[in-house]
Amino acid sequence: MIAECEKLGFEFVGISDHSKSAYYAGGLTEERLIQQWREIDELQKKFKIKILKGSEVDILPDGSLDYPDDVLSKFDFVIASIHSKFKMTEEEATERILKAMRNPYVTIIGHPTGRLLLGRDGYPVNMKRIIDEASKLGVAIEFNANPHRLDIDWRFINYAKKKGVKISINPDAHAIGEIHYTLLSLGTARKGMLTKEDVLNAMNLDEVQNFLKKRRENS
Repeated sequence: MIAECEKLGFEFVGISDHSKSAYYAGGLTEERLIQQWREIDELQKKFKIKILKGSEVDILPDGSLDYPDDVLSKFDFVIASIHSKFKMTEEEATERILKAMRNPYVTIIGHPTGRLLLGRDGYPVNMKRIIDEASKLGVAIEFNANPHRLDIDWRFINYAKKKGVKISINPDAHAIGEIHYTLLSLGTARKGMLTKEDVLNAMNLDEVQNFLKKRRENS
């Protein structure tokens, strides 16, 4: 995947495997994380592209995160996402995400409705409250580019723009070919009036690192 991203001309790439509760998706224990970080350090010696160490961390039913803060603090970025207990009221789902977002190490809220197009409805969530809080905290919101998700829904992108919330277009790639989802999804993102200036990962590396630094300083 690193080689493919470098071939595509990307300046940086983020590695964000699932956290330990997502065992069904190969989620990483703390011990396996350490091993992955060592592997990334070795790969960094071989590639010019900057490799950022991240994780897609499960938001647990009570809104807490799947790793403790002493682990979260070691990542370059953290995507917080719901992958379990989807049967919630709008208030429960919204508060669950808001609590996770308030953790100072959370950088991005992933696929905020959890929907799978033509497969599973998203859980009810008050997206404007999520966006308002993201604006306050300096948290980005993912536009998951997997064609089965396309989540955040494009109809909320313009509201996020107006609130100054950065959108992170992520391929959710579990295979090399899926990296291209990032590019294939742009037409849908543009329906929400998304422009390059609104996209976190359209920034250059220095700008992204400043964004990540500012997020932690604001917490």
